[in-house]
Amino acid sequence: MREPNVIGDWQECADEHAGLRVRVHGLDMAEPPRGRDEAAEGLTYFRFRVTVENRMREPVGIHLEDGQLDIRTGPDGESAFLDWRNSQFIEGFDLYPLRRATAVLYAAAPESFLHRVDIQVQLKADDDWADRYLWSGDMTVPDGLPGTGARADGGPESLACQISSFLREQAERGPG
Repeated sequence: MREPNVIGDWQECADEHAGLRVRVHGLDMAEPPRGRDEAAEGLTYFRFRVTVENRMREPVGIHLEDGQLDIRTGPDGESAFLDWRNSQFIEGFDLYPLRRATAVLYAAAPESFLHRVDIQVQLKADDDWADRYLWSGDMTVPDGLPGTGARADGGPESLACQISSFLREQAERGPG
């Protein structure tokens, strides 16, 4: 079973894209810079970033637009509204070695669904599709312990609390 990444984790691409890393991070509530889209009336806006890093020896052409992202919220995984007019995508950018490119994206969903946000990204590099990767997060949990992204008193059933507990256990065990 493939597990989702936690918002903020890097994911190493495989096969012919080995050397590319992708992460979804910076998930927070924010209004878009140019105003709300009418289609998002009654929904709560949030923002996130998708960063691509090139650790290969050669430049690679990166392409990331709205059709390569799928944002799901709530317990039933309902689709969120991606505000493509306010989002800043990566379109045909030559990413050189040891460089990064970041897309800033705005989406909206019912506020009651923001306890579970799943963001799936499928990057296109040099006209080839990379694998799809999934990140999960919880926007209703206030910041808690540094680096955990979850409050200390969160219920045991919340995804953020489960992930936080798992990471703490792994850190306590140490390497090996």
